Amino acid sequence: MTALDLFKSQIGKTLDKTPSPAGNWLAGTLLEIEVGKIKVSYTVQPYMCNPAKILHGGVASLMMDDVIGMANYVAESEFLMTTVNLHVDFLSSAQIGETLEVTAKLVRSGSNLNHWDVVIKKESGKIVAKASSNMIKTRVKISDLGF
Repeated sequence: MTALDLFKSQIGKTLDKTPSPAGNWLAGTLLEIEVGKIKVSYTVQPYMCNPAKILHGGVASLMMDDVIGMANYVAESEFLMTTVNLHVDFLSSAQIGETLEVTAKLVRSGSNLNHWDVVIKKESGKIVAKASSNMIKTRVKISDLGF
């Protein structure tokens, strides 16, 4: 079974039993995935918020980074890749109970570096945050990680 097949079998399911403890904490729902694109939904919970009771910027960044990580796993099947940078623009707030969709798209796949764009949108289509990120290939083989 390929990584893509594994992820496709999880469409519509809660992502709370993955190799990513942080991603499990977020407990998103995989909506779609293909090589170079992924969409995951999240419902804003009170524990994801700052004292103003809106989505914490660090949690929004975690959502984007984790979604990119999942999609990158499908795009690069031999070696683990890790985040080099995550440049985030926060554009509007999200309230407790709102459902957000996080969509990541592969812009460029290089021999050692993958560049991604990602956006968080509300159901209304309003953008909450957007980011770009670079992932770099490590020497760690995915097959050695046991997943």
